[in-house]
Amino acid sequence: MSEYKLISQKKPAFPVNKKLGNYLKRHNRTIKIPIFYDDLLRFQGAVAVYDKHDNDTLWIRVFYNEFERAEIDLYLKKVYNILHSNGSDASIKHLNVDAIDFCTFGNSKPFRIKIRNILNDNYTYFYVKKTDASRIYGLELEDILSPYNLNFLVYEDTLIEEHISGIPGDVFINDYLEDCLDIEKAQLAKEFVKFNERCMIRLLGDMRSYNYVVVPTHDFENVVYKIRPIDFDQQCYEGKFKVYYPQFFKENIKLVQLVGDKLTSESIEQYQIEERSIVAKRILGSRSRLNRLLTAMKSDNISTPKNIEKLKSEIFEFTGDINFRDSDGMGEVLDSALTFVRRNYEDVSMKTIIQQQQRLH
Repeated sequence: MSEYKLISQKKPAFPVNKKLGNYLKRHNRTIKIPIFYDDLLRFQGAVAVYDKHDNDTLWIRVFYNEFERAEIDLYLKKVYNILHSNGSDASIKHLNVDAIDFCTFGNSKPFRIKIRNILNDNYTYFYVKKTDASRIYGLELEDILSPYNLNFLVYEDTLIEEHISGIPGDVFINDYLEDCLDIEKAQLAKEFVKFNERCMIRLLGDMRSYNYVVVPTHDFENVVYKIRPIDFDQQCYEGKFKVYYPQFFKENIKLVQLVGDKLTSESIEQYQIEERSIVAKRILGSRSRLNRLLTAMKSDNISTPKNIEKLKSEIFEFTGDINFRDSDGMGEVLDSALTFVRRNYEDVSMKTIIQQQQRLH
């Protein structure tokens, strides 16, 4: 566990360049929406939002004057339909905007919109944020390279993101982890190893416990846990390689200890190889789309020269691959990382994995 502060400076937001804009249009990520992030900043007042234990959530519930609120509610319901349906206004009369919350913590300063269907009281959330190229690359890479799909829209300087359901990692660690059965803890340890590997491979940083969720799924007699990132702000920005490993954040120390308690070093290596081979297959399966995204990323400026030099030097020292040393920009560093994984793990066969499992027994 690292003793020094891994992230010491706030990351700036980066604009969407022409190539990324063209990529987003090609893959239907852009559509005209009736409201912008800046429109939501015109709130007249706010109150703090507390959780069920009366702790400040660092979100505030905002209020608008009655004339603006009616228009804002209508536009937010339209955005919801665009994000989750065909954009038709037919169902708007069945929707209600229950709350508009503003986060005062973190880089993105998002608005969280709670939409409820008045016919059955089902509700969902979506987020309105300022556009940031780093975050968009992170969202796209998550959609392409992870087991999960993501829905988001970009229009000019506004980013709309769907809500990712789950228990916030910090809440799960504090309130639920100790009550898990031993078999569930072992499965959670395995999932953290895989999550740790996925973040490192695609250079997604700052996975402190409040930046991911734990998703429980009931499976026969046990609960299976998955871990999903929910904040993609630190995609390919920091220069310290350790930032891209969730295991090095003190907020995750209980999960790191769980891995040490429940898994042998051979098991950990097996799960790492499994995850790398799965990512390699996803790279091959989405090669055209991924190449278009990386082309946009290589033309972009999403970090500082100091961070780029430091990161490519540290990864070169770690892998010995000269492609990292010769990379020019974060896009090329990531491209080298994904090429390294594909080259070394695309041919890992099920026979190899089974042989490893047999050695464990």
